[in-house]
Amino acid sequence: MLTMGSLFDGLGGFPLAGERNGIRTLWASEIEPFPILVTKKHIPHMEHLGDITKLDGAKLPPVDIVCGGSPCQD
Repeated sequence: MLTMGSLFDGLGGFPLAGERNGIRTLWASEIEPFPILVTKKHIPHMEHLGDITKLDGAKLPPVDIVCGGSPCQD
């Protein structure tokens, strides 16, 4: 099974699509509370890592795919 990590996760569109196609999403980075609640409901096993600026890539669980949505801007 392929695994995935999601950066700038938002509402978890990439992880949801992956899960529906046999890709297990292990972790995500997002800082907004509401989108995190949404993804916790739909993908409860996915670990939420918080602020991307505080992540150490060498310490992240390894995945086959890293996806990301461009950060939203006003």
